[in-house]
Amino acid sequence: MATPPRTNNTRRPASAPRSSAPGSPGRTTGRAAQPSSSSASRSGGLATRFQLGTAFRAESPNFYLLAGVTLFTVILGLIMVLSASAVDSFLQSGGFFVGFLTQAGAAVIALPVMLGISRLPLVFYRKWANIALYSTIGLQLLVFTPLGVESGGNRNWLDIGVQFQPSEMIKLTIAVWLGVNLPLIIKRVGPYSYRIFSALIPVYAALVVVLAGQDLGTAIIIFAIIVACLAFSGVATRMIVWPMIAGAAGVIVLAIISPNRMARILSFLNENCTDYTNACWQPLHGKWALANGGVFGVGLGQSKAKWSWLPAADNDYIFAIIGEELGMIGCLVVIGLFVTLAVAFIRIIRMANDPLVRIVTGGIMIWIVGQAFVNIGVVLGVLPVLGVPLPLLSSGGSALIMSLLAIGVVLSFTKEEKPVKRQRSRPQPRPQARARQTQQARTR
Repeated sequence: MATPPRTNNTRRPASAPRSSAPGSPGRTTGRAAQPSSSSASRSGGLATRFQLGTAFRAESPNFYLLAGVTLFTVILGLIMVLSASAVDSFLQSGGFFVGFLTQAGAAVIALPVMLGISRLPLVFYRKWANIALYSTIGLQLLVFTPLGVESGGNRNWLDIGVQFQPSEMIKLTIAVWLGVNLPLIIKRVGPYSYRIFSALIPVYAALVVVLAGQDLGTAIIIFAIIVACLAFSGVATRMIVWPMIAGAAGVIVLAIISPNRMARILSFLNENCTDYTNACWQPLHGKWALANGGVFGVGLGQSKAKWSWLPAADNDYIFAIIGEELGMIGCLVVIGLFVTLAVAFIRIIRMANDPLVRIVTGGIMIWIVGQAFVNIGVVLGVLPVLGVPLPLLSSGGSALIMSLLAIGVVLSFTKEEKPVKRQRSRPQPRPQARARQTQQARTR
């Protein structure tokens, strides 16, 4: 095919106006046509628009399930903290909203950080896991300096202008450290039990430092995280059973040597406890608050127990206030939220392609969901008083921030999921066509 000959006519610039004879069709006379302002602005807007949906796109619906349940739980927690802390805030600070504003400030800080963490790759955790664990252990050691603050017999707070709890950070860093290092430890050469238990010395050190601050409740949760990570790593069963036996023995010893803990355990075992002013005060008033709520509750903000009758009404015993104001229905909603969180965690674990994802998600699941049911069990009288808050709902900036950061870590794992490709089934012929095909086959 011959190519057309080139012409010597130079190409007119696009900006040059075209002139034409008057009355010729399809051409403009006089000045050149100006570009449409709407199209120019539209192209500029598209160039500068920030598409949030693209930035936080996940291949799996697990991202939206976990993020949505978390956000709803945090909002419910803020509402209940506002109601439960109003009286104590007024008595201590002279304002009804001091406790709520502190909790809301922590949520405003933590939620964007959670979304930012959800975009991190797995290589980030492998690079910084060791530094993070050693740094949080160092922060926990600072509670034994003049910067440390003692509260309720536990020395687990730091005051550097802002009070926070380093032990809450240790929960997250231990889960991530075990997720990064356990797969490598299992593959090492040497005696099986020795190489695993000896390699976990940094984790033991973190647990001992928390125990030194007399916070047995937090230490139990950290121990549960360690056992969960071991279980999800695929180690032999004996590597899980022996630590559980040793941990139970350690809890018994620590309870015996502490008069305060023994008093709480004895009051729990005594069904007819009459020490209303000391050991039995908080458990009894927690049960009475739940009983007062009934099925539908007395109404939001109408609790009587929060008027200095129930200690830690906005913290450890916020579930009792939920039961009193929102009734059994409100309690079932809270339990359902944590069950849904557990379902989201399990779905992410089942779709994981990397052992790091399974181990860290399993540890964080036991931390948040397990601690929630421990707190609920304490309020219901099923467990002795341990002093652990209800995650995402109880007041406490450190606990809320670290819980949301931990969920952000799990959200980042959803990017590693491979979507399941469904095979399209071939369309079946209609009954008439099927009968026609059968008739043709018989005539052949």
